[in-house]
Amino acid sequence: MNSSQNMSGDLTEIARRIRRELVQMSHTARAPHLGSCLSCVDILVAAYWSVLDVNPTEPTADGRDRFILSKGHGAAALYATLAHRGFFPLENLATFNQPGSNLPEQPSPGGAPGIEAATGSLGHGLSIGLGMALAARIKRLSYRVVVVLSDGECNEGSVWEAALFAAAHQLSNVVAIVDYNRWQATGRSEEIMAISPLAEKFEAFGWSTSEVDGHDISALAGAMQAAPSDPGKPTALIARTVKGKGISFMEDDNNWHYRIPNQEELRAALKELERTG
Repeated sequence: MNSSQNMSGDLTEIARRIRRELVQMSHTARAPHLGSCLSCVDILVAAYWSVLDVNPTEPTADGRDRFILSKGHGAAALYATLAHRGFFPLENLATFNQPGSNLPEQPSPGGAPGIEAATGSLGHGLSIGLGMALAARIKRLSYRVVVVLSDGECNEGSVWEAALFAAAHQLSNVVAIVDYNRWQATGRSEEIMAISPLAEKFEAFGWSTSEVDGHDISALAGAMQAAPSDPGKPTALIARTVKGKGISFMEDDNNWHYRIPNQEELRAALKELERTG
């Protein structure tokens, strides 16, 4: 096995551990959105272990890459990722969504180390990220900005206003990743709004676009690392994912947008996520 295969295996193991954390966090905190958290885990692992130039001991360094989780209801996934990456102790995850915790159900500015912005209200994260990207140009800094959106979030007109702005200002230091799990709160994203063809929509707005398997960590990392593929253009990656990924009875079941696992479901999920091999 070569070194890249070893790295891929290591990151798959990290993703498995994070999914175990998420099921426990949802159960303990009585917090919803577990399916939405599980779908974006591999995107976060690819970004934080293979792409982003960040230092957990200096989370506010001027030259750091910025990461914005625009789908703020997936905050638990970001918290678990930051903890495993060393931004704060793993045991702090037990305080998720508890009174006085710096790990609220939706991201809060000035909260946990590594959280760049409040994104509980959907449709704002991309605009925030573009402001950061433009600031890098003004300050003559070389950092990049990665923004993860949900597919349902792309119903928001503010997303497309931001998309126009990014292309107009040639913000090639921006990578937007759409967690395309094909669901939103009340139904299939395609049935609620005519979202497809999503890659072509971003392309028409002046972005360099591509589609990627949202659960292939190596492919995700490669696509992010390759950006910008077109000089002067921001990059949009449409990551095809499965809501509830990693737990068979949650996969592609939109009930887990709001459902919280009971004790029996917790045991079953953790058993499925036990390390094998």
